[in-house]
Amino acid sequence: MIDAIDQKILMILQDNARTPNAEVARQLGMAASAIFERIKKLEERGVLRAYTAQIDPAALDLSLLAFVSVRTEDAVGTDFTARSLSQRPEVQEVHHVAGEDCYLAKVRVKDTAALSKLMKELGALPGVRATRTTIVLETTKESFELPILPKHSKSPRKKEKS
Repeated sequence: MIDAIDQKILMILQDNARTPNAEVARQLGMAASAIFERIKKLEERGVLRAYTAQIDPAALDLSLLAFVSVRTEDAVGTDFTARSLSQRPEVQEVHHVAGEDCYLAKVRVKDTAALSKLMKELGALPGVRATRTTIVLETTKESFELPILPKHSKSPRKKEKS
């Protein structure tokens, strides 16, 4: 269970994962040791899964973003194609989806030539029946942040005067 303090810790770390425990403690008016223990428990429970650096794709010459819908012939309950897609460094995300397609993959490459090469390689994977690619022209929002909604404490209703 995540309580209001854990939510505040998650909000602070989601904003800046490098925030020192002492600073989190200062913001919440708590002891740094208590914050350390809470963060440790959030990590152990898998609530806090990783601390990452966000890198500008253009700095690595990976400006082309595309989404690839993949239709497979995989037997129900198997994830062979998902695992094969996940092994590709260009593939940032793989989602099992409902609908006509089986998977949706987010890919980043240098240019259309690199995308064409990747599409040929993905199309040749065993079990892949078809792919459909959407190239992103402009990104308005891209975020890994989750909407952490504050928990409100229940207070007794005041009786209205008659």
